[in-house]
Amino acid sequence: MDIASKYNPAVTEDKWYAYWMEKKYFHSEPDDREPFTIVIPPPNVTGVLHMGHMLNNTLQDVLVRRARMQGKNACWVPGTDHASIATENKVVNKLREQGINKDDITREEFLEHAWEWKEKHGGIILEQLKKLGASCDWDRTRFTMDEALYESVIDVFIELYEKGLIYRGIRMVNWDPSAKTAVSDEEVNYKEVKSKLYYLKYKVEGEDEYITIATTRPETILGDTAVCVHPEDERFFKFHGKNVLVPLLNRPVPIIIDEYVDREFGTGALKITPAHDINDYELGMKHKLEVIDIFKDNGTLSEAAELYVGKDRFVVRDEIIEDLKQTGSLEKEENYTNKIGFSERTDVIIEPKLSTQWFLKMGEFAKPALEVVESGEIQYYPAKFKNIYRHWMENVRDWNISRQLWWGQRIPVYYLPNGEMVVAKSMEEALEKAKSTYDLPDLQLDDLKQDEDVVDTWFSSWLWPISVFDGIRYPDNEDIKYYYPTNDLVTAPDIIFFWVARMIMAGLEFRDKVPFKNVYFTGIVRDKIGRKMSKTLGNSPDPIELMNQFGADGVRVGMLLTAPAGNDLPFDPALCEQGRNFSNKIWNALRLVKGWEVDETIDQPESSKMGIRWFESRMNKALKTIESHFTKFRISDALMDTYKLIWDDFCSWYLEIAKPAYQQPIDIVTYEKTVSFFEDLMKIVHPFTPFITEEIWHLLRERKEGDDIIIASMPTSNGFDKDILNAFERAEQVILGIRNIRLEKSIPNKESIDLVVKKGDHPECIFYPVISKLGNIKSIEEVDEKPDNVMSFIVGSQEFYVPFTADIDVDAEIAKLQEELDYTEGFLKSVMKKLSNEKFVNGAPEAVVVKEKQKQADAVNRIKVIKEQLAGLK
Repeated sequence: MDIASKYNPAVTEDKWYAYWMEKKYFHSEPDDREPFTIVIPPPNVTGVLHMGHMLNNTLQDVLVRRARMQGKNACWVPGTDHASIATENKVVNKLREQGINKDDITREEFLEHAWEWKEKHGGIILEQLKKLGASCDWDRTRFTMDEALYESVIDVFIELYEKGLIYRGIRMVNWDPSAKTAVSDEEVNYKEVKSKLYYLKYKVEGEDEYITIATTRPETILGDTAVCVHPEDERFFKFHGKNVLVPLLNRPVPIIIDEYVDREFGTGALKITPAHDINDYELGMKHKLEVIDIFKDNGTLSEAAELYVGKDRFVVRDEIIEDLKQTGSLEKEENYTNKIGFSERTDVIIEPKLSTQWFLKMGEFAKPALEVVESGEIQYYPAKFKNIYRHWMENVRDWNISRQLWWGQRIPVYYLPNGEMVVAKSMEEALEKAKSTYDLPDLQLDDLKQDEDVVDTWFSSWLWPISVFDGIRYPDNEDIKYYYPTNDLVTAPDIIFFWVARMIMAGLEFRDKVPFKNVYFTGIVRDKIGRKMSKTLGNSPDPIELMNQFGADGVRVGMLLTAPAGNDLPFDPALCEQGRNFSNKIWNALRLVKGWEVDETIDQPESSKMGIRWFESRMNKALKTIESHFTKFRISDALMDTYKLIWDDFCSWYLEIAKPAYQQPIDIVTYEKTVSFFEDLMKIVHPFTPFITEEIWHLLRERKEGDDIIIASMPTSNGFDKDILNAFERAEQVILGIRNIRLEKSIPNKESIDLVVKKGDHPECIFYPVISKLGNIKSIEEVDEKPDNVMSFIVGSQEFYVPFTADIDVDAEIAKLQEELDYTEGFLKSVMKKLSNEKFVNGAPEAVVVKEKQKQADAVNRIKVIKEQLAGLK
């Protein structure tokens, strides 16, 4: 068989992905098998693949491919999120480039542009996932604005409204002046910013005295409606019940007293601006203060401000400071570091703003959603995220679900001329409802006005595990009954509140079942010096370029080798090189095995028989460990054990044992067993490296139609022989000891030598045929005493000798033994320290303690032997 000298992922990957798609291996339909379901965390439709997506989707693909090979009906549902704010921003910017202002076109015209943009750019990230090898059921691709998913959102809004869980009210919200919409508390990122603290003088009305207040936002004085002091602060007793004049405006506002004030902060007096600070708003409500909203939706000053009308808030900040200086109202300014909220979507500073919004009551949802995590019905990996989840659930606030945008699911509320409103799926339904509810027989469609807002994007994605199977509209359809609840969710911890918690709430509310059984939280991908990867820093490599350079399998392995659950991943492109080297190692092993000439007439050597016995046990032990890792979602550890099984045990040891002598044939039994081992190894590693394993699978043997590794059965552990494994570990050390002596004494490997063994406990003796082959030993003899003219080495407490005809450098031999003695004594000291620790002895598993005690005994015996050898040389 002609096998290329180098593995070429560029050819292999496209070929096999197209083949899998053609065979519909990724597609799933309900049947009698056990389902295994994952729904993709839908990336923004605006997005392109970044390193976080690479990590997240590689992990999902590993889980899905493994489940498929375990005989489960694996279904991985892909899709994208309409991402209201991000997409609307993109479309607004595109229109601006064309000379079109959003405010100058109708909602319908804007949505036409939005859909056009989505159709042109919206599928990029899903196509990129295919290059990664993602085995999603592409026939089931969903988009949160698809008709079924859109209707599901509307149905849910109506149901919750009718249950009294959705209400409309004026509240202080986080306002994004760039996107011109409210955003939730969870969509605000707080950053430490170097600011200024300005001390402003408010003149007491009718007197020559002043009260000084400190603020970081001098532009908001135009909305001040009070100054507040602590009732027990003696400095201000004389001002109780009086007014002060707002600087520049000279508007009189009352001095109010309230225990809310921190007497130690600033000057002890606070300016109160109810329209633009959440705490001031609460005080304003309590003291029935006037509310003056000085900002327009775009962050410029409104007519209510009286001054600086139409100017941006930060331009006004600079101008008002100059004017306050001119009027003598600025006492001083100081440097000040504080935390300021920024919009997650647009990265502009959030403006607290009073606004009429729609809210969902969260109290009823939180308790059952917390219970299913606390009880273990839903498992978090790592479990530390339960504490974060609990804190949020115990302090949950009502969810502001309305957004002042056009792109999204429009709120199904219709307003009547008489000030009433109805909630309905369509305007026609709303009309009939309004007529009957309010006895308005002459009401016309034109009399109704639908709410302009859309729902928060998360209000559609919280339904994702249900709506992708159309379980809201058709709660008894075959798909939802078969695939729900899903199995595993792989996501980032930063959306535990946005998405994970809310999906749990929705699952319990609308299906009376949790939406998934396990949640695996990935870490954040950082660069090798610990910085979060971002376009701004320029430290995020292009995933497509990485895959072009190292192959998709190489990148997958490189990322997962250092991706423990919940911990940040210090990514270095060199990791992908390690992944590519792993592919090359497997490829070279294939070329070695397929290059052997097979002779069916020759007998199987004893060394091969023993090598096969050992590797069967070694692989079965590894399979048990790997299964344990997967059960605990230690996927990085599962890969590392698989990597070592292939690289170290199979390539470095087993193939060396099995391969025939130079230009000699191999027996048929060893060859067939070697190919079988190779097949099993490719199955084990296939979820991690899907492309190269499918290629090698088809090169190892002739395959019938449909005999493909993607649907092959995953090997399971059949038990292993501990004695065989322990004996081989000793045999390895003997072989390494022989190789070291050859190296030290420049004895060529092709020159056969004798091995002399001091009588004693020899568990490795069953592997003498292997030792003889790999050490090129012509004879092995046991003796009672150390013979003359030999080089020695020790394995455990057992002495081995290699006869040597030339004079021995006694000083060099003493130095070598002394170095070995020092190391062994240090090692014994560390073991003794561990065993003298009661906490370790009582708390560690029994097998671990037994192993440490064996290490102690071996070290004691080894020290004794080394000292005897040293005494013999001195």
